[in-house]
Amino acid sequence: MTVKIYIPRDAAALALGAEKVATAMAEELARRGVDATIVRNGSRGMHWLEPLIEVETVDGRIAYGPVKPRDVASLLDAGFVTGGSHPLHLGKTEEIPFLKRQVRLTFARCGITDPLSLEDYRAHGGLRGLEKAVSMEPAAIVAEVTESGLRGRGGAGFPTGIKWKTVLEAQGRQKYIVCNADEGDSGTFADRMIMEGDPFVLIEGMAIAGIAAGATKGYIYTRSEYPHAIAAMTEAIEIARAAGVLGRSVLGSANAFDMEVRTGAGAYVCGEETSLLNSLEGKRGLVRAKPPLPAHKGLFDCPTVINNVISLASVPIVLDKGAAFYRDFGMGRSRGTIPIQIAGNVRHGGLFEIGFGLTLGEIVDEIGGGTASGRPVRAVQVGGPLGAYFPRALFDTPFDYEAFAARDGLIGHAGVVVFDDTVDMLKQARFAMEFCAVESCGKCTPCRLGSTRGVEVADKIRAGIEPEKNRELLADLCNTMKFGSLCALGGFTPYPVMSAITHFPEDFEPAPAAEAAE
Repeated sequence: MTVKIYIPRDAAALALGAEKVATAMAEELARRGVDATIVRNGSRGMHWLEPLIEVETVDGRIAYGPVKPRDVASLLDAGFVTGGSHPLHLGKTEEIPFLKRQVRLTFARCGITDPLSLEDYRAHGGLRGLEKAVSMEPAAIVAEVTESGLRGRGGAGFPTGIKWKTVLEAQGRQKYIVCNADEGDSGTFADRMIMEGDPFVLIEGMAIAGIAAGATKGYIYTRSEYPHAIAAMTEAIEIARAAGVLGRSVLGSANAFDMEVRTGAGAYVCGEETSLLNSLEGKRGLVRAKPPLPAHKGLFDCPTVINNVISLASVPIVLDKGAAFYRDFGMGRSRGTIPIQIAGNVRHGGLFEIGFGLTLGEIVDEIGGGTASGRPVRAVQVGGPLGAYFPRALFDTPFDYEAFAARDGLIGHAGVVVFDDTVDMLKQARFAMEFCAVESCGKCTPCRLGSTRGVEVADKIRAGIEPEKNRELLADLCNTMKFGSLCALGGFTPYPVMSAITHFPEDFEPAPAAEAAE
């Protein structure tokens, strides 16, 4: 019987040496004459254990990690192909505590299947949502998604069903589905993991969205920094098209839908939907004024659905299991599951999918395991470089859109970046302003000039120049940017700055004379 060995080809695993491990394993298996097949799967999302390799045994899949090429021979000597004991032996993969506690709906197949095997995808429940969708009326699909409570997972948290309904009811010669895969937030990697580890779920979600909104063409807009995701998505689209999942007749139905991947040049502002549309059209990535909304006049002035990768990848499970099943998870108006990405100075960094409602403290201390440095956690930034910094006093905040907003925070794309007690919060506030200044498209004055002035004011505070006056000026700049900017880049930059000032005021005080002299 041929043994199946799983070695991830996810970018995070590759960065930690997975390709060398796969090569060493193939060579050693051949040398020993072992009848085995190596499957290059997606990552399970436990980055501190990468490269994590698995072997399929009669008792289920057994995990080992983190594995280096030099470990391969000793693994095989220890009976790896039958799940033998070894210092890197982790037991059954599904029993690893970090993985066992999760509720994986969107990421149900990631790390389990061969990402480019449509047969494998079908065998693990894939295409069941699309099969239902092709037999439904568009309005019924929209109603199902609306009732599920699914909201935009890209940051804004806007109800997905309402967006689809607007496009369905809009008049236009052509309609489009645009997937915003321009994942630019620090500490986020969920979009990339889906595209590399389970690309067919995104294809299925986009096809369902196309049928629901009356769109026949889709685009995945991603960043040039994601070559592995681009390659995986491109190949998966070709496979899906050849199998009749995409094209003039989706799964043999009267519905037509096709799609392609488009690559951006790395501008952070192109994660904003209207700037993204301009870039897709071959124009400079400048933010558009709203109205008109993209749902009425989007790509090429046509009605357009723009959703994030995770939003679209969550749609198949909603159609397959039903709105009530998905809505059962979560809290308040935040329904379903959220893939939390834990990064920064943390012991157990990785992707953790669970229903909304877990507290920030549980995420950082229990799941993340505290800091990698072993020092106390001082601050956690949630929502990317434009997210607020929360101190330990706010660790009782549940992971919920409204709960975070009530405390002047953002869930955003659900990136959680941990900092220990050595972090300088004035530097972090300055970085937020500098980041905005560098990434601004330049169209509106509050963002373009406010961020530049913000850097200068932060430097004056650091230098001890009229600190009280300049703290007030920094707060005033934030107020102007928040309410005067054209898009969220300038509008959200005040969140990290003001949260740093509010929760860590001591870092904005003049340094003691002895310290300043050093």
